Amino acid sequence: MDMPLPAPRVARFTCEKKPATGSRGMVVTNHPLASGAGAQMLLAGGNAVDAAIAALFALTVVEPMMVGILGGGLAHIRMADGRHEVLDGLSTAPLAATPDMYECLSDEIGHQRDVRDRLNVVGPLAVAVPGALAGWCMALERFGTMALADVLAPAIALARGGFTVTPYLSACVADTRADLARDPGLAALLLPGGAPIAPGTRLRRPDYAESLALIAERGPAALYGGPLGAALTGFMAGHGGLITQADLDAYKVEIRAPIAGAYRGHTVFGPPPPSSSGVHVAQMLNILEGYDIGAMGFGSADAVHLLAEALKIAFADRAVATADPAFVSVPVDRLIDKAYAAERRAAIRLDQAQAWAPGLSGGESADTTHLTVADGAGNVITSTQTVNGLFGACTMIPGTGMPTNNYMFNFDPHPGRALSIAPGKRVFTSMAPMIVMREGKLEFALGLPGALRIFPSALQAIVNLIDHRMSLQEAVEAPRIWTEGGVLELEAAIPDAVAEALAARGHRVVRSPRVAGGMNAIAFGEDGMLTGAACWRADGTPVGIAGGLAREGVRFSI
Repeated sequence: MDMPLPAPRVARFTCEKKPATGSRGMVVTNHPLASGAGAQMLLAGGNAVDAAIAALFALTVVEPMMVGILGGGLAHIRMADGRHEVLDGLSTAPLAATPDMYECLSDEIGHQRDVRDRLNVVGPLAVAVPGALAGWCMALERFGTMALADVLAPAIALARGGFTVTPYLSACVADTRADLARDPGLAALLLPGGAPIAPGTRLRRPDYAESLALIAERGPAALYGGPLGAALTGFMAGHGGLITQADLDAYKVEIRAPIAGAYRGHTVFGPPPPSSSGVHVAQMLNILEGYDIGAMGFGSADAVHLLAEALKIAFADRAVATADPAFVSVPVDRLIDKAYAAERRAAIRLDQAQAWAPGLSGGESADTTHLTVADGAGNVITSTQTVNGLFGACTMIPGTGMPTNNYMFNFDPHPGRALSIAPGKRVFTSMAPMIVMREGKLEFALGLPGALRIFPSALQAIVNLIDHRMSLQEAVEAPRIWTEGGVLELEAAIPDAVAEALAARGHRVVRSPRVAGGMNAIAFGEDGMLTGAACWRADGTPVGIAGGLAREGVRFSI
């Protein structure tokens, strides 16, 4: 990647972390022990996919609030030989699910998914059919070089031997204390004596270690047709959940082609529907391409206003058009068409915030983790995985150590909409594992957690790198904004004067301590060097690998 040139900035900030560099590999995850697990695979001769899958299994141990084998996610993979795929391991609605299974409480923006008794948030009725384990095993089989037992070894060791609880994990436990207390297993694990587990505590997960060991022995069949699946379906049957063995038998990982958008000489690749990111990041970049965003200055009122209007347009279209393509005809070509972007752009007013309706009709029929890994051979994987909310449904399957997801929250609980619940329907998502190339060469890969705020934050990082010419570290740490048409959230480093100017244009401005989660990214230098960066919003840690074996023929002598 070219060295950034100076660009005007209105919002100034200081990076809290430093990047890492390496020539033979780079692993960036949101926990140092997971980054270490991935680095072990690279040092043992594995490739980027081996490292990523090892890191994901390790994350299920040390970040149980974010990711688990009963969750789901996307893996965006580009291999050095040109293979480029998105493996969709997102969860699906159980076959017994119905569009009206929840009682809706609101249709207001920001509250459309509120239902009575929070049944789509906490407890067995919030759990969708898991896809994460199937997706990870498929990625390893299609693109990896190592055995499943080998990539699982670091995670099993962490679960058996224990790890030190970080302040971040402890704070997440405190934030969900009331819901965690309802589940005996999670309460015993994370609320010893009734209080959130303290930072510095050594946490061991022996039940989960045995579950991982069973997967190492039997592969994904341990869950989809074996004892772990029986434990899951048995718990569901006894506690009002919907998942049955028929759901596990029917689950399938989808192999999808990425969406490609063009922006100022770059090709921006993202996952296709049911993910929002590929089409809507391309759509927003097409809208922004009509302005000299860089000249406006990072964090200026004009630049932030245009980002906000582009976000609102994308969310308006997303609500009617982006869902599981097996259930809804998604107008991908129209959404990413530059002529359509020009139509939407023509209605933007620089002096006035607007409410946006969809520009097309639909074809009816919270918390996450991310990693980015590259090796010296030119293979790269950027993967976002989740149990959806913090600790998912705040329910753990007894005897297995496996927390469940609450992915049913991602559906619109109102019947008759593009995002409504249907049996077997795949959840839509805001996950944005992105890869950007220029003239056929890798330039950078990035992603982050953060529910609805994910793909808008990924967009901003891409704009930071291309328009504002930031370094990779600056791009991932820069202050963010977010809106879907209601309030406009601004992080603290956006100046008060800018906030006041935006309010004068009609934006309902609120301050947010954090927009979305910890981004991690890798930049690819023309000299073969890899730069990894993680931001202050999580425990993100880049680990770079350089050096190598001794020169051939070298012998030790005295």
